[in-house]
Amino acid sequence: MKFKDLPKKKRIYMLALITLGGILAWAFITAGIITRDFNRAQLSTGADKQEAVVNGIILTETKNDQKYWEIYGETGKWNSENGIAQLDKVIGNFYKDNEVSMSFESSKGTYNSKEGDITLYEDTFIVLKDGITLNADKLHWINSHTPIIAEGHVKIKKGKELLSTAEKIVISPEYDCFKISGNTVSKVYEDKK
Repeated sequence: MKFKDLPKKKRIYMLALITLGGILAWAFITAGIITRDFNRAQLSTGADKQEAVVNGIILTETKNDQKYWEIYGETGKWNSENGIAQLDKVIGNFYKDNEVSMSFESSKGTYNSKEGDITLYEDTFIVLKDGITLNADKLHWINSHTPIIAEGHVKIKKGKELLSTAEKIVISPEYDCFKISGNTVSKVYEDKK
């Protein structure tokens, strides 16, 4: 049977079907050309990399029902490739025997999940359990078994009894003693009761 001999309705359906098939073939071929290098580009740029920007991020470390630290950032960014969280307007606590032993506040901070350390930058303010306060440019906490290091324009106060400035302070893991160094000036005042 010839195309001309078909009824008009069947000819229209066949032309529509052939046109639709042509459009679909054109679309698949064009999509293949456009995305042909897409998978290769994804593989070469690290397709497994994920980055998230978060408002109000809380990080914490707890092992065997014992909390070691918690840190809150008003805003933050997490990068899965290098395992680092960058936080802004940071507050948090370090714990010893499930009790707060040190609280802190800082403009910026980072948590490195691969290394397990926390670093606070810019305008860092720290309060120890015994009432000692200190300001520093930078604080570095590695883990609960190693000393905490604060550096840059360190200012230590304990009520009206002690005022000390230094370039660096090393705080023991138990938070019971510290060592100051670098351009140190200390003033001890007598409590007149």
